[in-house]
Amino acid sequence: MIQYFKNYNGVTSAIDKPEDGSWVNVLPPLKPEEFNALSEKLDIPLDFLSDSLDIDERSRYEVEDNVKLIVIKTPTENNSFNESDAYYITIPICIILTHNQIVTVNSFENGAIKKFLNTFQNRHPDKRSMMVLKIFEKVVTNFMEYLKEINQRRNLLEQKLYDANRNEELLELVRIQKSLVYFVTALRSNELLMSKIERTNILQLNEEEREFLQDLIVDNSQALEMANIYTNILSSTLDAFASIIANNQNEVLKRLTTLTLVLTVPVLIASIYGMNTPIPYKNSPYTFWLPVIISFIILLVVSWNYFKRIRKSKLK
Repeated sequence: MIQYFKNYNGVTSAIDKPEDGSWVNVLPPLKPEEFNALSEKLDIPLDFLSDSLDIDERSRYEVEDNVKLIVIKTPTENNSFNESDAYYITIPICIILTHNQIVTVNSFENGAIKKFLNTFQNRHPDKRSMMVLKIFEKVVTNFMEYLKEINQRRNLLEQKLYDANRNEELLELVRIQKSLVYFVTALRSNELLMSKIERTNILQLNEEEREFLQDLIVDNSQALEMANIYTNILSSTLDAFASIIANNQNEVLKRLTTLTLVLTVPVLIASIYGMNTPIPYKNSPYTFWLPVIISFIILLVVSWNYFKRIRKSKLK
C-alpha cells in the first residue's frame, strides 16, 4: 500500500499521486508491481525499494544517480506465534530522497513512522534533511520507550521469581534477553550510521541541523548504554537464579538421601527378623514388637541428630 501526503499551510493532507515536496509512505502488504510502478514514476532504483523486505538489512546509506538511500533500524513488537521468540525485534526503515520527494518504505508497521505522520504538519517538505533527522529522532524515542517497558517487565518477572521459582518466568526473561540483543545490535548500527552521516555530510546539513544530529547521536548512545546495562543486569539475574535453583535442588537431594539412610536401618532390622532361619527369641510373644521398638529408637536417634545439625548450620 502506498500513501501520499503533502503539507498545505500546516495541515497534512492525503493526495492521490506524488507531487513536488510530498511524502510517499509505503506500507505492507508490499507488492512487486507497486514497487515497479513507483520506481518508474519517481525514478528510484528498484533495489532501493526492495531492500526494506530484508528484515536483517543493516543500517547504512547509499547514493545512486543522485538518489539517496538511508536505512535505519527501528524497534517493533514481535507478532510471532512462537512463544520462545523475542518480545521485540528490530526492522529496517528505508528513507529515500529523490529529486523532489521523500519516500519511506516499511516492511512492517512501526511506531516511528506513525509518530512522524502525527507531526508531519509541523514539517517543512523543502527541508528534507531535517525531515530525515526527525525520523531519526522518532526512532531513538521508540528505542527509549521500549527499553523502559522492557525494564518494567523485567522487574515484575524478577519479583514473581522471588516468590515462586517457576519455569514460566525464566522463559519470559529469556525472551526479554533476546529482545535486548536485537536492540543492542541495532543501536550500534544506527550509531555508526549517524556518525558517518555527520562525518561525510551526505545530507548537506547546515549548522543547526548538524547540532541536532549531534544531539541525536548522544541520545542514541544513551539508549545503547541503557540496553547494555539492562542486558548485563538480566544476564546476572539469570545466572543468580540458576545458582539458586541448583542450590535448592541440592538441598532437596540431600534431604531425600538422608531420609533414605534413616529408613534403611529399620528396613535392615525388619529384614533380618523376617528370615526363615533360627533367630533369638523366635518363640517369644514379643518377637514382633522387638524389631519394631529397636527400629523406632534408631529412627528417633538418627532424626534427632540430623535436625540438631541442621539447627547448628542455620545458627552459623
